[in-house]
Amino acid sequence: MIRVHHLETSRSTRLIWALEELGLDYELVAYQRHPETKRAPDSAKALHPLGRFPILEIDGKVIVESGAILTYLVDREGKLCAAVGAKEEYTYWMHYAEGSAMLPLLLKLVTSGVRTAKVPFFIKPITKAIAAKIDGTFTDGELTAHFGWIEEALEGRMYFAGDTFSAADIQMSYPIQASFARADMLPDRPNTKAWLDRVQSRPAFQRALKKGGEPIMTGTPT
Repeated sequence: MIRVHHLETSRSTRLIWALEELGLDYELVAYQRHPETKRAPDSAKALHPLGRFPILEIDGKVIVESGAILTYLVDREGKLCAAVGAKEEYTYWMHYAEGSAMLPLLLKLVTSGVRTAKVPFFIKPITKAIAAKIDGTFTDGELTAHFGWIEEALEGRMYFAGDTFSAADIQMSYPIQASFARADMLPDRPNTKAWLDRVQSRPAFQRALKKGGEPIMTGTPT
């Protein structure tokens, strides 16, 4: 039995996508965000103390963290693995997605929240100035560097790890989707956009989208 615990508009859409690519049967348990705070429900803590999504129940185990889940599925099924000669690249992108690429995106989410927070009118200029300072001195530069590097890495190639689609592409999808939704200060990225259009046109992604919904909601916690 495979059971996927999926939070709307979150990283867990990647897990649904992977299972669709692998052709595995699974039960989907969907959770809604709190209507005001947009946080995940506390009920998920019954499965794991942190209550973070995605959560996968499989083979008598409970597995959390997208990278760990994808690695388990790839090893179990022997599919979506690295192309011949691309193991190092595959491993790099599997870890880079959450290890480096997401940090400036999360900071951008925080500063956007600071800008739109409900505070007394006389404090609003201060909160906006703080957010602008953080973005100007760190966040925007980091976003430009990281997503410029991704654009460069995709030059002349179809996928992140060799010439075949792999779990590394699924793992990298979330930060790239988030970058187009939240980092409008970034320049045009034709290589990245072509890659995103290519992988999102896959039938398995389209099925995952119908079952799990859009992965990104601008301006909400993830």
